[in-house]
Amino acid sequence: MEEITFTINNVWMMLCIALVFIMHLGFSLLEIGLTRSKNTVNILFKNVMVIIIGLLTYTLIGFNLMYPGAAFAGSFFGFSGFGLLLPDNGLTAAYADGNYTFYTDFLFQAMFAATAATIVSGAVAERIKLTGFVTFAILYVGLVYPITGMWKWGGGFLDVIGFYDFAGSTLVHSVGGWAALVGIYLLGPRIGKFSDKVSHVIPGHSIPLSTVGAFLLWFGWFGFNGGSVLSADPGKTSLVLVTTCISAAAGGLSAFIFTRLKYKANDLSMVLNGILGGLVGITAAADIMGIWDAFLIGSVSGILIVLSVALLEKWQLDDPVGAVSVHLTCGIWGTLAVGLFGSMAGWAQLGVQLTGITAVGLFSVLTSYGIFHVIKQAGELRVSEQVEKEGLDAHEHGSSAYTHITYSES
Repeated sequence: MEEITFTINNVWMMLCIALVFIMHLGFSLLEIGLTRSKNTVNILFKNVMVIIIGLLTYTLIGFNLMYPGAAFAGSFFGFSGFGLLLPDNGLTAAYADGNYTFYTDFLFQAMFAATAATIVSGAVAERIKLTGFVTFAILYVGLVYPITGMWKWGGGFLDVIGFYDFAGSTLVHSVGGWAALVGIYLLGPRIGKFSDKVSHVIPGHSIPLSTVGAFLLWFGWFGFNGGSVLSADPGKTSLVLVTTCISAAAGGLSAFIFTRLKYKANDLSMVLNGILGGLVGITAAADIMGIWDAFLIGSVSGILIVLSVALLEKWQLDDPVGAVSVHLTCGIWGTLAVGLFGSMAGWAQLGVQLTGITAVGLFSVLTSYGIFHVIKQAGELRVSEQVEKEGLDAHEHGSSAYTHITYSES
């Protein structure tokens, strides 16, 4: 019976790995759909590189930074050595309380790691140099993300004080969101986005692609949150999937209603981001929330998306895909919601959650600012005005995503 349970758990976790991997396709399509066609190859290239960088850096150093072992319990930093070494117990069920193998655990966590840089990719789209972004991704995914993850999931100081983040509203989404905010601040807005304190719409080239991307992200979240149960336990997994879906739907609905009331418009892109905001919001506590808790968390997330987008535009911070609003704003909200709703609600827990948000936020801002600043000083952050106007595809890649065919009469 134990062997059967072990096999079922391991298969479920491997399926979740595949679902989280598909999320990167969702991010890619969402980003290219919400930006201009002349930058499509560049955005796709960055998203491909994020997967490559995430897997290799996590293998070399990230996994052992994030899970350094019991010797570093309660600390701010730990490291158990370079490379991916198979533990003495090998692939047996003795690993992870008999739930799954060592390699399955590694690959599931590696899929999470790459997400942090993918979040940044969309926010800095259409004006960042490829070399600058790749350099940032290597350092941020390889070093910063694993260290903050260790603080909770690796038994660090946030775990000791009782900070709760089930699947990463703070440890994944806001880590990427803070870096995205710093990135767009240092980069500056795209040419033509703001003039005389007026924000101008720069429409994306394919709403169908961004819609498919959003659906793929929702689909992948079944693995992102469902896999974070770390077993195929039927009761826990079912609850997580239900609360995740309800929060997503509530986020989309509230974003639709609030946008219509505020702007008298039926904005599909805002609804899509409302769905994603609901998903990010519930991610901190999908396993401990009830149905109505999930509905409220998602509903607030959808409203926060609309308000956050408006605030960033007022501050003339240019985020082409709404990444900061989705991942940072809703990541903070979802983490605070642990102390407001569900089985852990209370003032003490709310204070602990705020401590975790502050610690991760400060570390993420300082490190991302330092990395981006050095890249900027080296002249590798922003493309020239000519490159930006003509498109990064032609100048950075020498190609175009779309072939334009001209027909002539015979």
